[in-house]
Amino acid sequence: MFQSHIDTATAMPVEHAANGDVLFDLGMMFSTGRNGSVDLIAAHKWFNLAALKGRVDAIALRREIAEQMSEHDIATAQREARAWMTLH
Repeated sequence: MFQSHIDTATAMPVEHAANGDVLFDLGMMFSTGRNGSVDLIAAHKWFNLAALKGRVDAIALRREIAEQMSEHDIATAQREARAWMTLH
């Protein structure tokens, strides 16, 4: 059992240290509902960012998810990806 102390004051969200693999994992988490519910907008955003960071396999998954989304939802995911890029 984990019995250590995590200093949340200095802890960094995973997105701040994100490389293509971390972003891909976030896409998988949201596309499969590992975090509790499926969120296609978030999944598309993270796969999009993972693809930009070199994860070629994220391109096909992003495309597959986009087939299940409305144009409005895709635009929202793209806006969120751009916003993330400007902050990181």
